[in-house]
Amino acid sequence: MTELIALSRAPQRPAKRRARVLGRAAAKVAQGLITLLIVSILIFFATQAMPGDVARVILGVNATPEKLAVLREQLGLNLPLTTQYLNWLGGILRGDWGVSLTNGVPVADILGVRLRNSLTLGVLAIVIMLPISLVIGIVAAQRRDRAFDNVFMGSSMVVNAAPEFVTGTILIALFGTTVFRWLPPVSLIPPADMPWWHAPALVLPVATVVISGVAYLGRLVRVSFIDVMNSEYIQTARLKGLSTRRILYRHALPNALAPIIPAASLVAAFVIGGTVVVEYLFSYPGIGSTLVEAVGNRDLPLIQAVVLIIATAYFVFNFIADVLPQGGPRRKN
Repeated sequence: MTELIALSRAPQRPAKRRARVLGRAAAKVAQGLITLLIVSILIFFATQAMPGDVARVILGVNATPEKLAVLREQLGLNLPLTTQYLNWLGGILRGDWGVSLTNGVPVADILGVRLRNSLTLGVLAIVIMLPISLVIGIVAAQRRDRAFDNVFMGSSMVVNAAPEFVTGTILIALFGTTVFRWLPPVSLIPPADMPWWHAPALVLPVATVVISGVAYLGRLVRVSFIDVMNSEYIQTARLKGLSTRRILYRHALPNALAPIIPAASLVAAFVIGGTVVVEYLFSYPGIGSTLVEAVGNRDLPLIQAVVLIIATAYFVFNFIADVLPQGGPRRKN
């Protein structure tokens, strides 16, 4: 009878586990949507509080009061702020991002090309960053307190302390202007061209993001790998006489990756923020440089759209990091 009860209960455990995971994911989604709603409110009212008159920016300083009044009415600037916000949010939900105040082009048309360029930069950086971080972190852990480990730890501390702007400036000086002049110091890509058609122009921006990411993620890999190699089940595997290769790839590596994968999602979120600085530094035509230009022109619809996209990307990657399992070592026999 006891065995029958145990067998009847056993299939329920995976179902309960899945239900907990789905419930946790649903709660995170609800929390993220509420956060994005609050962020949208902050974005809208913060941009509305920027100094200057949008109508005067469009028409110029010599515009008559009558023309200014007509334009404000056309743009809906004479409506209450809450009404303006609801109209803006409703347009976003319908896919209408508004029209740029600078050139009259729909914001969606501007962001289409710029998003493609930024995604190309970010994906290339992440694809290159992850394997390099993994290899460097594992090698540093295996050579703990030796020359390679000391050099990596010291250089990563310097890179982590320096912002991407400093790293990119050094790369420009070394490879773009002063020393070698191998690569273009700016990444000017025509709007009609694909970014990968201009591979040399991508090298320095991608390298800047990769260096900053490897310095952070490589340290996480090192620490995680050291913890796993010092665990009891790895010591037991050594006492059993298992080969170093089997211990490394069959036991240590899968367990070391468990806390690293969620951290990689967070690094991807930080890459998005870092591209704003990198794109501006290299004049790369992405959403980062678009944001800087929009702030300078006080182009409110474009500013609001770019900041909301960046905030949404942060939410997505943080959601992935929270949902992915972060369990400790799993023993393998």
